Amino acid sequence: MTQEEFTSAAELAPEMDASEPLRHFRDRFHFPRGVDGNEAIYFVGNSLGLQPKTVRSFVEQELNDWETLGVEAHLHGKNPWLPYHEFLTAQMAEIVGAMPIETVVMNSLTVNLHLMLVSFFRPTSDAPFVMIEKGAFPSDQYAIESQMRCHGLDPSEFLIELTPREGESTLRTEDIVEKIEEYDGQIALVLLGGVNYYTGQAFEMEQIAEAGHKAGAIVGFDLAHAAGNLLLKLHDWDVDFAVWCSYKYLNAGPGGVAGAFVHERHARSFDLCRLAGWWGHDKETRFLMGPEFKPLAGAEGWQISNPPILQMAALRASLEIFHEAGMPALRAKSEKLTGYLEDLIDRIGDDRIEIITPRDPAQRGCQLSIRVRGGDRSLHERLSERGVVTDWREPDVIRVAPVPLYNSFADVLRFAEILKDCLTK
Repeated sequence: MTQEEFTSAAELAPEMDASEPLRHFRDRFHFPRGVDGNEAIYFVGNSLGLQPKTVRSFVEQELNDWETLGVEAHLHGKNPWLPYHEFLTAQMAEIVGAMPIETVVMNSLTVNLHLMLVSFFRPTSDAPFVMIEKGAFPSDQYAIESQMRCHGLDPSEFLIELTPREGESTLRTEDIVEKIEEYDGQIALVLLGGVNYYTGQAFEMEQIAEAGHKAGAIVGFDLAHAAGNLLLKLHDWDVDFAVWCSYKYLNAGPGGVAGAFVHERHARSFDLCRLAGWWGHDKETRFLMGPEFKPLAGAEGWQISNPPILQMAALRASLEIFHEAGMPALRAKSEKLTGYLEDLIDRIGDDRIEIITPRDPAQRGCQLSIRVRGGDRSLHERLSERGVVTDWREPDVIRVAPVPLYNSFADVLRFAEILKDCLTK
């Protein structure tokens, strides 16, 4: 590509930002500063989302109630702590396409995954297999392998890892479905990420859930890179369970409290094996402190302990912004931002770079994973020196995520200009 062709695409950024209806949400987040003192080009919302400016007041409200009311804040605080997790349920359900009874905010992602696996991974001699994607996030791999061993299953024998075709970086949906059909009646669980953390591929969850159920399997998803990124419809897609964190696209801060989804059809399956704790006990009799556990209906019944209020306050600040913006509008902007980034990268015209994320917008979120052949971490370091915050993954991939809530077309343009410049040095 010539410089003129690159420039012609670059000229679109101011116009697109000026006409974008969500542009004002950018002002509601704190941006870190680059080495030059200016706002950084922050493209790592897929690792840690920016802090909403309202977080401080949300957290301080709970600190004030703790200071002035002590234990009485559980019932008499401005936002009583006893039902506090319920303040987040409806808005979180909106984000993942669920009913409130199917949604709960609790724990951390891998803790929630283990809780779901205890209930829904029930292998039998006829159906002992688990299917995951090769290259799943390590925590998912560790969790499922440990659960398999607890059931006496050797992962090397009973764990099916889906791999891309030779020469390809991502999985094809038809290959996933074909592999599920190959093991018809023998799979206990299909567990995939909603979006693969490395490649940025978004899986076609509805088709996978349908294929898994036809094969007699339970189907679950890790939505760490999908919640707040994709337009999800977990209830309509008939997913059995899902888990996600909230510190990435959901901007809840480091170690933010996570979420879980359990489909409504399991809401009153009280005979399911589960790890019980008193916060999952029926609210009407919880404080009678009886010896028999009576689980709540729905996802709430998987709660174990009373919730971390300060963490939930931070998440609540972000969820209110999501509710105001709406996931359909955010997803529409995301596709435009990522499409613009893709076009500018293509226009750089350097044969060393390759986008390994699918080109089809329906098969990706806002992340593009850029492979730089022959590249190393020094390229990432040069970007950092120019005020660009991205994520380097060995051996040769830069993950770039323009987040629609707070990133702009100008950010995308500036990143592409800096990347182009760094590739020439």
